[in-house]
Amino acid sequence: MRIFSGIQPTGRKHLGNYIGAIEPYVQHQELGEAIYCVVDLHATTVPYEPARMRESVYDTAVILLAAGLDPERCIFFRQSDVPEHTELSWLLASVTAFGDLNRMHQFKDKAGAQRDLVSASLFTYPILMAADVLAYRAQQVPVGDDQRQHVELMRDIAVRFNARFAPDAETPPLVVPEGAYREIGARIMDLQEPTRKMSTTGGTEQGTVLVLDEPKTIERKFKRAVTDSGSEIVRSPEKPGVSNLIEIYAAVRGIGFEAVEAEFADARYGDFKGAVAEAVVARLTPVQERYSELRADEARLEAIFAAGAEKARAITSQTLVDVRELMGVGPRSSTRL
Repeated sequence: MRIFSGIQPTGRKHLGNYIGAIEPYVQHQELGEAIYCVVDLHATTVPYEPARMRESVYDTAVILLAAGLDPERCIFFRQSDVPEHTELSWLLASVTAFGDLNRMHQFKDKAGAQRDLVSASLFTYPILMAADVLAYRAQQVPVGDDQRQHVELMRDIAVRFNARFAPDAETPPLVVPEGAYREIGARIMDLQEPTRKMSTTGGTEQGTVLVLDEPKTIERKFKRAVTDSGSEIVRSPEKPGVSNLIEIYAAVRGIGFEAVEAEFADARYGDFKGAVAEAVVARLTPVQERYSELRADEARLEAIFAAGAEKARAITSQTLVDVRELMGVGPRSSTRL
């Protein structure tokens, strides 16, 4: 099975990123042919500082490596180093409905936050996201729960392309991928506003636990985490604060929700918050130590990106040959489909 997923380099990585994306990346290395990239082109769809962009790409890459991503066991690269992504995006735009893009929830949310300019790339980036996956003919896409609409769009694009350009093909030229969604840890919420997702851009400072926060900072943030009325430590729509803490503890300990509730059946909120903080610190400390060892060697990071891009292009270049041939674009291929 071929697996593909990309991670944005925008913002400092927080606990929600770590539980929902970074840890699954490491785990999926064992499930099949895993392909991961830092999607720097996606990060250009909103205002950014060019100098900070490169630093963020390196920071994100190092956190992934520190968490256990192994370039020898997966393909790991920077999106902009593989130009087939952007070419395929343009070609797939011809089978993407304007109305589908106009209905994307994330476009509406992000566009509403822009004061000066809503870029055309912000509107069309779901096509690039589809190209990221379809270029590798990946069968599975591990993503957050908030990306379901994007996965459905890339599936629709693949189906529409196959039907238009290869209706009689025994093997469809583009694979229709399946989304893979984490059941525990899929939505980590802000510790101060537990009805909102944890975020470095739209969340609260004290409610956002950063991967590189010092242990005492992590402990302080959990100590001040908002809980709910009553005293029971159970998951319930009426108890978003406690439910969020249960979700975090279950994810970092690798246990089910029922096991958490049983473990803390007689505990007080304060004791529970302390236990969650301790578990998170224990999980993040090795990552922080490894990060400090790796971050200074940017030449090594560039070498890893270059090697990964070479492996990636060995796959994407063939996909583009096939797509171009089917669409009648460019010179005729020497290998007919």
